[in-house]
Amino acid sequence: MALINTVQPAKATGTVHEGYEFFLNRVGTIPKPLEMLSVSPTLFELQFRRVQYLSQHPTLSFSLLAHIRYLVARSLKYRFCTDFNRHILKKQGVSEDVFKKMEQDPSQSLLEDHENAMLVFVVKSVKDPSSVEKDDVDNLKKMGWKDRDIVDALAQGVSMIDHSIMMQVLQMDQNCMVAI
Repeated sequence: MALINTVQPAKATGTVHEGYEFFLNRVGTIPKPLEMLSVSPTLFELQFRRVQYLSQHPTLSFSLLAHIRYLVARSLKYRFCTDFNRHILKKQGVSEDVFKKMEQDPSQSLLEDHENAMLVFVVKSVKDPSSVEKDDVDNLKKMGWKDRDIVDALAQGVSMIDHSIMMQVLQMDQNCMVAI
């Protein structure tokens, strides 16, 4: 049982209600990290706006972002986001064989080359920030990525860290309520 009392959908108002409706209509469930943030409407709104921004990103594809969330959450043992994004990737056609390969080596994803390079960069960055060198960023730029893209993709990856810790500390239910 969670250590906090989150806002239930029937009692949600304002941005929390808007966010809950957004996810219920598009995914069929309210992501547990957003439910956790419902107790702080301002933080909820910031996270919801971030989700909306990334969902309409001009260059980072939905699939790339789901791959980033999946692999980073998996490395953090963040079960909810691992399961949630695994579900999304399965719906996009990622097979068990591909999951196994990219879990061992992120470069084995089925993303296009430039997206695969970004995925590898973000996973590497989150796992070992001090391992990133100028050449890593320069290579992304040679593939057409802009500074904004690099920062936005990296922000998606590192955002898994705070929610992972908060979910554990507050003993939030990590079960993903979508068919995995």
